[in-house]
Amino acid sequence: MASVNDFELLAQVGPGTPMGQLLREYWVPACGSTELVADGPPMRLLLLGEKLVAFRDTAGRVGIMDHRCPHRCASLFFGRNEEGGLRCVYHGWKYDVTGRCLDMPNVPPAHAFAEQVRARAYKTAERNGIVYCYMGARREAPPLPAIEALLLPETEARITWAQRECHWLQALEGDIDTSHVAFLHEGKVRPEDYPPGAIQRWVVSNRSPEIHVADTEWGTMYAGHWPAGPGKAYYRLAHFAFPFWTLIPNGPFQRQVVARAWIPMDDTHTMFLAVAWKAGSTPIVTRSQNLPGADAVAPAQLDYLPNTTDWLGRWRLARNASNDYGIDRDEQRTRSYTGIDGIHLQDQAITESMGGIVDRSFENLAVSDLMVTRTRRRLLVAARALAESGMTPPIVDDPEICLGARGGNFEAPARLPWREAYAAELRNSANPTGALRLTPAAAE
Repeated sequence: MASVNDFELLAQVGPGTPMGQLLREYWVPACGSTELVADGPPMRLLLLGEKLVAFRDTAGRVGIMDHRCPHRCASLFFGRNEEGGLRCVYHGWKYDVTGRCLDMPNVPPAHAFAEQVRARAYKTAERNGIVYCYMGARREAPPLPAIEALLLPETEARITWAQRECHWLQALEGDIDTSHVAFLHEGKVRPEDYPPGAIQRWVVSNRSPEIHVADTEWGTMYAGHWPAGPGKAYYRLAHFAFPFWTLIPNGPFQRQVVARAWIPMDDTHTMFLAVAWKAGSTPIVTRSQNLPGADAVAPAQLDYLPNTTDWLGRWRLARNASNDYGIDRDEQRTRSYTGIDGIHLQDQAITESMGGIVDRSFENLAVSDLMVTRTRRRLLVAARALAESGMTPPIVDDPEICLGARGGNFEAPARLPWREAYAAELRNSANPTGALRLTPAAAE
């Protein structure tokens, strides 16, 4: 049973906290490439409890640094992004993307010491439409994440961002809780409501599936298991990959690729990122309906409030706690289990309803929560091992381990053990990046 100390360790992500230090060992998605324009205005960025500014310089390089000018701590958000650097408007001191001071125009040349001044800047990298930030202490940053979906060219993937007002782990736990699907999303759906042959009908044929869970080299994995007629079994299989990635069963295993990140902005705000591909589709965003048999690999097109320039001003949903997520009680009585439109918004309403940080001591966990408890344990063990002995967390130095992981739903012969069924699906899967390991790494 988890203790109060465990709950506190899981909750805090700021500098110097055990979980914060764990998260800083990894590259963290910071923003979309299109959010930063060369010589454009700097953008406020809240990441792991730190107030930062992000900007793209004249040459197209990205800088992410503490928003405070090292001179007198004025915010560099008000700076001038010009001629290869960001210039503080208070006294004109200028910094490049590495934090190096380039100019001290208010100091007589005989007294200037620009070479001794550095803004606190973090390493950045850009790949396939996503800007990454490394906030750890290593002189040389580790390799970038090697999750399958993140290797897709930007032109072939669908990328979605959305902010969520709750702790990152309670948001993530919705992705690894398979039994809620038959209630929150499909509570009023009957098996006969599905199109003929849709294998997803088994979810509502039996709303209390068996759950198989295992530790893996990349984190944890589960398989929700349903009887699926004579000699058949139906699986919804998903993964948690360190530090905050999920590979979820939103569609047919062999024909879709998806990765989702739950990026801590601070202890009570999370930035959601989804990167998805589906065989035979284009990355054009369309308005998906929350209908039986739908196998969208990323959220339906979301309605956003206009972005603002404050720390929490990006990718906020128009339907939110202030308007009860647009809940329609008439719809709830007649057609929809929740009265809230769309899978993503249903999840958002529930995870935010728990509060900024859920009081886990109030929980009464059941066997259906095995994946949640196993994942919490993996995070706690890794964070403590790093804090107490400096042990490198999982996959930091070998992120390609994750290339044996994919989520999805499928039918398999009932005689096959679940991990063998998983391996068989991998061997027959589409491989759009060429990087998928068709033989999965061993699970513990």
